[in-house]
Amino acid sequence: MSQQNVDLVRAIYGAFAAGDVPGVISRMSPDIVWTEAENFPYADNNPYRGPDSILGGVFSRLAGEWDGFNAHPAEFLDSGDTVIVLGRYHGTYKATGRALDAQFAHVWRVAEGKAAAFQQYTDTLQAARVTGAA
Repeated sequence: MSQQNVDLVRAIYGAFAAGDVPGVISRMSPDIVWTEAENFPYADNNPYRGPDSILGGVFSRLAGEWDGFNAHPAEFLDSGDTVIVLGRYHGTYKATGRALDAQFAHVWRVAEGKAAAFQQYTDTLQAARVTGAA
């Protein structure tokens, strides 16, 4: 089951990179709990519950406020029902023209073949500087 969980999470990043939002959402549990890193710009409505909340509170904001925002996973760490992904964010914040190049760690919890929870860890100070909040 563990390799299936890694494959599921890997497929989420693949769908996100391809702009396949339905492909991302289809891999989420209907009651997924999504938590942005504390002090990250989109942590204002933590935790997001369910795919519609994530679409409106995170994904639509990323699409509207950034040019070329993407998450580049570099490593997938298998821990059974938990998959940890290490990588980097890239993108340019439209309002400031500043570029983001920040490391991230994502902790995914998988249940019944779907992503059930997500926790983001990233350089929130860099994000605040890029967005003009700091």
